[in-house]
Amino acid sequence: MPRPDPLSYLPLYLVTDTALCAPRTVPDVVAAAVAGGVTCVQVRDKHAGGSALLDLLAAVAAAVGGRVPVLIDDRVDVYLAAREQGVRVDGVHVGQSDLPADVARRIIGPDAVVGLSAATAEEFARAHALPPGTVDYLGVGAVHATATKPDHPAPLGVDGFAALVRDVRLPCVAIGGISRADVGPLRRAGAAGVAVVSAICASADPRSAAQELLGARNS
Repeated sequence: MPRPDPLSYLPLYLVTDTALCAPRTVPDVVAAAVAGGVTCVQVRDKHAGGSALLDLLAAVAAAVGGRVPVLIDDRVDVYLAAREQGVRVDGVHVGQSDLPADVARRIIGPDAVVGLSAATAEEFARAHALPPGTVDYLGVGAVHATATKPDHPAPLGVDGFAALVRDVRLPCVAIGGISRADVGPLRRAGAAGVAVVSAICASADPRSAAQELLGARNS
């Protein structure tokens, strides 16, 4: 199957956090969030080994049941292992210090999604210099400081985000400490969507949290 149009899955993009989901399981939180309107799920757990991450990815994919794309953070090897086992996983998201996006694309093929983090004009320029079709979307941030990714770049704010994405050709999803109040301003600033962690994973009601975030986008 050809890879999906990014504009269809970027509006409300959930990045998982195992610790914030506890004592609930990540798949349970993901299932509730997708029921509430989440349009894409990225499985991220920097502390999990390869085997545990593969198991987590498979469990999340089963919980999602093909309703929205499921991506894996960083780990092209885990993506390949999951596909080998018949797990429905749609692609990978790589950062600036991970496997280069063009290498990831060659490994995983033309039908998978490849997302790339970018936070500076130089990183945007390098992304645009890649061959067409290498990257599907850019994850841009941090918009605000966030404890879920302590090594994030200096926060951009909504105005900084708007300045970075003004002339970008790739769809951009904003990430980093995003709350419901940010959703409308970021959409008006040019975001194709917002990526959230705490706003859903730390919520007592992930389904309602997702509904409120999506409602803020559509209001």
